[in-house]
Amino acid sequence: MGGAMAPDMNPPAGAAAFLAGLGWGDADVLPLAGDASFRRYFRVADHGRSAILMDAPPPHEDPRPFIDVAQWLTTRGFPAPAIIGTDLTQGLVLLEDFGDARMRETVDAAPESLLRLYEAAVDILIRLRDEPAGPWKPYDRKELHREADLLVEWYCPAVGLDVSMDEYHAAWDAVFETALAPEPVTVLRDYHAENLMLIGGTEALGLLDFQDAAAGHPAYDLVSLLQDARRDVEPAIEAAMLDRYRRITGVGDDFDAAYHVLGAQRNAKIVGIFTRLWQRDGKPRYPALCPRVWRYLNADLRHPALAPVKAWFDTNIPPDKRGDPMEIAGA
Repeated sequence: MGGAMAPDMNPPAGAAAFLAGLGWGDADVLPLAGDASFRRYFRVADHGRSAILMDAPPPHEDPRPFIDVAQWLTTRGFPAPAIIGTDLTQGLVLLEDFGDARMRETVDAAPESLLRLYEAAVDILIRLRDEPAGPWKPYDRKELHREADLLVEWYCPAVGLDVSMDEYHAAWDAVFETALAPEPVTVLRDYHAENLMLIGGTEALGLLDFQDAAAGHPAYDLVSLLQDARRDVEPAIEAAMLDRYRRITGVGDDFDAAYHVLGAQRNAKIVGIFTRLWQRDGKPRYPALCPRVWRYLNADLRHPALAPVKAWFDTNIPPDKRGDPMEIAGA
């Protein structure tokens, strides 16, 4: 992570009693990689069975959103990990173990599985579209603006551009109506190949990292999957998966418009976040992902529904300022 302190690999003090109470008292507790937060994960292994211990200590972390979304998903037959036990006072959760095989590494190592796995990932979203949204916060105009603003707040200053937030806001305001769902569905928000697991070595996909779920437009998760900030999704795969989604659901041009508006919004947000991770959080590996995100963003801006936003970008961010902010800044 560059400059960050090495994480503590010891299980939290209350873990032994928590595990014993759930019948896992004799298990080995092995550290796993954490995510970009105070959360830590351990694999609990006991005579051929295993589970995952999530340590989400209050006050920094609250595991309840994860638990609520996981239970909402599993109740409806979606492949989220089963919750084996919880201790909310300590922020401990014992979860079903999906194993270590992520979709990302699997498709990179075995390209012949790529089409099948992307189809499986799209099919989960098609099923999710048939469910009314859970009781989550709305992915509304205010939230879309707040996220898109990150590009102007972090990326633009990093590459030496001084732009008008008011004009930027007005451009997005003209297009967001397209991206507001008449019938909201559950949006998992970070739906991509690094958050999809191949359960227990099969090709059945399992869901992770959905604690920020919101009630929004079904195109959002599709665009997260097919315009993946962390791996190149070939335009031909994006087109084939969009076709599959259209064919099975019967959505029309308004869905395509929403897909590109949400793609542009999400990609603008990600460019801002990756710049912030470098500048504020001292994580210099993220800016190098920005050129890929700009490629997706530039492609989204070509959709007619984004004309006002494209005009703003054309006026304010020249092509040579669309890329790796660290490189552009000469850092």
